[in-house]
Amino acid sequence: MLLSAFVLGLLGSFHCVGMCGPIAFMLPVDRTNSFKKVSQITVYHVGRLLAYSLIGLVFGLIGKSLYLFGFQQQLSIVIGALMIVLAIIPQHKLNKYSVSKPIYKLISKVKSALGSALKKKSADTFLTIGFLNGFLPCGLVYMAVFGAITGGNAFQGSLYMILFGLGTIPLMTTAIYISHFLKGGVRQKIQKAIPVFVIIIGALFIVRGLGLGIPYISPAPVYDVVNGTVECH
Repeated sequence: MLLSAFVLGLLGSFHCVGMCGPIAFMLPVDRTNSFKKVSQITVYHVGRLLAYSLIGLVFGLIGKSLYLFGFQQQLSIVIGALMIVLAIIPQHKLNKYSVSKPIYKLISKVKSALGSALKKKSADTFLTIGFLNGFLPCGLVYMAVFGAITGGNAFQGSLYMILFGLGTIPLMTTAIYISHFLKGGVRQKIQKAIPVFVIIIGALFIVRGLGLGIPYISPAPVYDVVNGTVECH
């Protein structure tokens, strides 16, 4: 399941280039010094990974609280079903119910801080830009968050989001160096394939939740008796 995070980031980065590409293009990198440019881009990605890891940590804790109530398998099935439904529903309909609307003021502050950071060239600029970039609303990040919740603890949730972020690095880095490295037609075809992969991941979560006894994919639940209560692992 952790591998799905990296692949989701890798394929989803075609979507990320469209959403966050303008930020990548505007990075105030030093274009006269190759080593310095690589260092600045690396720090930018570290900032994004840090933001993703914190998001994963928070939602991993949420997943842990649900696991403590014995909802391990049900949670995996529900998350998988949600991913499939969201992948099937047309994007323009989802936009009407954007989860970012209730926290619009907070997101506006993030965007404002991001805009200010893009104008600076101090040592911490690229870390700040990457960190704020990681908190911008994004459909693919929401999908990764679902995976983080099913991790069942803070570490697994954080690791899931970090692997997702690592998957986005190759294409986002390419976007910084070459603004128009893919023709529109090719990019559109790949973007159309993203919902298909999300559906596959959702199906995997459902299969895992069913506990069919398939090694690594859908292991059978193990029950232990602790202090007179039955715990499922």
